[in-house]
Amino acid sequence: MTNPLLSDWIGEFALPPFAAIRDEDFSPAFDRALQEARAAIAAIGANPEPPTFDNTVAAMELAEGLLDRVSGVFYNLAGADSTPAREALQRDLAPKMAAFSSEVTMNAALFARIEALWAAREGLGLTAERARVLELYRQMFVRAGAGLKGADRGRMSAIKERLAVLSTAFSQNLLADERAWFRPLSEAELEGLPDFVVEAARAAGAERGAEGPVLTLNRSLIVPFLQFSPRRDLREIAYEAWVARGANGGVTDNRALATEILALREERARLLGYASFADYKLEPEMAGTPGRVRDLLMCVWAPARAKANADAGVLTAIMHGDGVNGDLEAWDWRYYSEARRKVEHDLDETALKPYLSLEAMLGAIFDVAGRLFGLEFRALEGPFYHADVRGWEVTRGGNHLAVFLGDYFARGSKRSGAWCSAMRSQRKLGGEVRPIVVNVCNFAKGDPTLLSWDDARTLFHEFGHALHQMLSDVTYPFISGTSVARDFVELPSQLFEHWLEVPEVLARHARHHLTGAPMPDDLRARLLAASTYDQGFATVEYVASALVDLAFHEGAAPADPMATQAQVLDGLGMPRAIRMRHATPHFAHVFSGDGYSSGYYSYMWSEVMDADAFAAFEETGDAFNPEIAKRLETFILSAGGSRPAEELYTAFRGRMPGVEALLKGRGLIEAV
Repeated sequence: MTNPLLSDWIGEFALPPFAAIRDEDFSPAFDRALQEARAAIAAIGANPEPPTFDNTVAAMELAEGLLDRVSGVFYNLAGADSTPAREALQRDLAPKMAAFSSEVTMNAALFARIEALWAAREGLGLTAERARVLELYRQMFVRAGAGLKGADRGRMSAIKERLAVLSTAFSQNLLADERAWFRPLSEAELEGLPDFVVEAARAAGAERGAEGPVLTLNRSLIVPFLQFSPRRDLREIAYEAWVARGANGGVTDNRALATEILALREERARLLGYASFADYKLEPEMAGTPGRVRDLLMCVWAPARAKANADAGVLTAIMHGDGVNGDLEAWDWRYYSEARRKVEHDLDETALKPYLSLEAMLGAIFDVAGRLFGLEFRALEGPFYHADVRGWEVTRGGNHLAVFLGDYFARGSKRSGAWCSAMRSQRKLGGEVRPIVVNVCNFAKGDPTLLSWDDARTLFHEFGHALHQMLSDVTYPFISGTSVARDFVELPSQLFEHWLEVPEVLARHARHHLTGAPMPDDLRARLLAASTYDQGFATVEYVASALVDLAFHEGAAPADPMATQAQVLDGLGMPRAIRMRHATPHFAHVFSGDGYSSGYYSYMWSEVMDADAFAAFEETGDAFNPEIAKRLETFILSAGGSRPAEELYTAFRGRMPGVEALLKGRGLIEAV
């Protein structure tokens, strides 16, 4: 039988033949892809011709074509629809893929060719884009250890292989804990919960084969349960299970893994001559240094903590008035905050959700993308990689731009959170290639699926990432789409969230799922007036996580990360009823790979820019100003990593922003 992963994909838009792919196809496909990639890389290094950009850098850009194709399918499925076979293969692949990466970036012949090009770059007549790609390739090789000698080279390769194994184990342990825990809910325990929470609990029970409704650790179920359940004892059980992920003892406990990961990262950085992993990791980012990151976070921490402490006092008083004595606890905050919001803003989540169906909000994101960038979306027939997945062709002016896949519902085979990925990235090298972009969320499935305001914001956020991929217009895959500085990559996603709050968008799309009636003007006004509600809480839980991440990587690796976490939080004066958004054992951003390690701050770094970027539209009085939208596409969304991030933002806005717009946007400016 022919392996569909190794055959030409000749269907519409050259999509992967999902229906034909079996789990057992992946291992031989990876073997073949790695064999082809090794041969292509070896040929480039052994080329007797003098190095040129085309026979070295451009050739490397195309050398791993089959591997990119197979990886694009497998790793998307491993995160969004895992199976025991896929998890086993992921564990097997982790050291193999890390070893291959080391072979490439520590290949002496390749590095010598790149160094020769770098030394002669001024006389090569390179275009700006080619010069940027050469610069980034050299940076990648140097930072990977290509210049190391002797035993240090072998040690660097061993470190990277071990880190790949540990990060994979961390992710799989977290998924196992999330999948394993659930609590049956009796009919009495459902009392006081809104219908949408009850429906989500019943759906979760059905998905798990239970006889009745269950509570799971899926965020779209557990957060509304914590908001609305009047049973304080159940809220405590649920909350403690949620924050205990990765720290339950046994084979899925992540604490020892985190300790080893941090030690290996420090060793890796020191082998390369850096004082700490944070110094190493931040060097190519916009922030540049740990000190600049800390300055930003502490600038925000003080007003956020002051606001959170003031809010805690109000919530404690409400709780005491409810007949509950003692201190406000972490499992109380959301419940009493929801009650307070209902009183102060006359705003109830249960009143909002009927106007925020998934279908309506998909219509909203497509409409906004159409008005800003002229995009059109045509539904595609599957099958895709799971029955829940939907697909659209994205066009502009009749021209194909991308295929967009949306995978929106929680299930046991999917890791938690929300993300955007690309099964195939845009490029022009070797012929025009258009992307296959995937948005993954974990909404509670319903009939229809009704979103919370936070869910709707997540939908907009991930679609902002998707636009960065869809509108990419570069030649080289190395700088395509979201291949930008980590603290710049969240700008398009967080910026797109702003259109959710544009009154005309809500007026057009926030319509009752039964009657089709628009959200009442007074409800919409109350919703927008409460846009900064509880931002003390949200900012504190986020900044605390970012500061712990920075502390882990800024100096010597901690022997006991949990003790370091506690020490950092104590030093900050962390409000007792708020905990880190991501405690160490389930801090997947930091420990499931190097992407956000020493970089969790990047959401806030990007937020400084996104508040200022949306102000560019507001200053014109038109949230859909075509001139500003064109500049946004030209200098941000289509440019990928073709220029340094600060240059791109300055080209769009004319200057870099200050932190004031962020504080104002979060409603914290008055607390300074």
